[in-house]
Amino acid sequence: MGIGRFAFTPMLPLMIGEGQIDIAAAGWVAAANYAGYLAGAVSAPRLRWSALRLGMVALVLTVLLTAAMALPVSAWIWGALRFVAGVCSAWAFIATAVWCLGALARIGKPAWSSFVYTGVGLGIAGAGLYCLAGASLSAPARSLWLQLGALAAVLVLPVMLVLSRMGAAAPVAATLPKVGQAPSSRNTGLVICYGMLGFGYILPATFLPVLARSVVEDPRLFGLAWPVFGVTAALSVVVGAWLLIRVSRLKIWAASNVLMALGVLLPSVWLNGWTIALSALLVGGTFMVVTLAGVQEIRARTTGDPTAAVSRMTAAFAIGQIAGPVFSSLLLHLPGFRETGLTLALQAAALSLVVCAAWLWREAHRMSLAVQEKPHAR
Repeated sequence: MGIGRFAFTPMLPLMIGEGQIDIAAAGWVAAANYAGYLAGAVSAPRLRWSALRLGMVALVLTVLLTAAMALPVSAWIWGALRFVAGVCSAWAFIATAVWCLGALARIGKPAWSSFVYTGVGLGIAGAGLYCLAGASLSAPARSLWLQLGALAAVLVLPVMLVLSRMGAAAPVAATLPKVGQAPSSRNTGLVICYGMLGFGYILPATFLPVLARSVVEDPRLFGLAWPVFGVTAALSVVVGAWLLIRVSRLKIWAASNVLMALGVLLPSVWLNGWTIALSALLVGGTFMVVTLAGVQEIRARTTGDPTAAVSRMTAAFAIGQIAGPVFSSLLLHLPGFRETGLTLALQAAALSLVVCAAWLWREAHRMSLAVQEKPHAR
């Protein structure tokens, strides 16, 4: 999933360097991927497939779609391919949240669920390192897309073997709210904050290698931004798992938002190698922690099948992801904003993360007071 969903980011500066695409068109291609993520989040609970089947289909299609990016077609076709890849990413995320986290909870090992999300970070780092090696050897972008597809296929084989032996699983059925049962306002607040995570992290997650290339021409140096992002994301999940046992999920989420906001803001006010590196560390080191905390929090607040709740969170995240590159692309097309469009978009993203952090911290404080008042009520 880390390769299929995020390989476009380290490939982008290589594609731009070969004249295959420009940064404005890249924003629309990225937005198509995030629109697909939204479509996948909405469609997953309505397919009524088992979680295992949904995950297997998503992974096989991810391999094929990654390799298909090597086709010499227009940006519009690439956008269509990335749209379907986004659908598969959401299916894989939701399927894993349903069957894997549920199975670990049933066997009394819920803490292990945190380590599931290291896979995405390792996929990001692996794709980034592969592109770094390819760029150092002057390999063409189309060849690298094919090789990344082959790498994804190799990784999928053991996964398919495990899933095929798991047998029947609970269906990913739509457990949508019944008529008159609207989600609570507090859960709506969580969903909005999770959506703002998508808006906040996606601009550096899309354009960080491009920003690095603008200040460092050597691919052996600018290509390091994405592997650093991925390795930090994988390691952060381990640290996050330790913290989540000891600290409120909402407080960890809020603190992560503030750190991420700093990482998003830095390249917009001072662009050099150090700020790119700090951005990769701060954003890469927090976005998977927020994902983990957000999914655990909504599952804890849900009774019965959590598919609809996780899908709602994933859909909000996808909407935020779409808004980020669309907003930056619109700014880049406006007269007078060609040079500053991405900078302004990064600053808006950082602001949204800070606002959500304030709400989350207040919500954590409210819940803490409610717990303290219960014994007195008795």
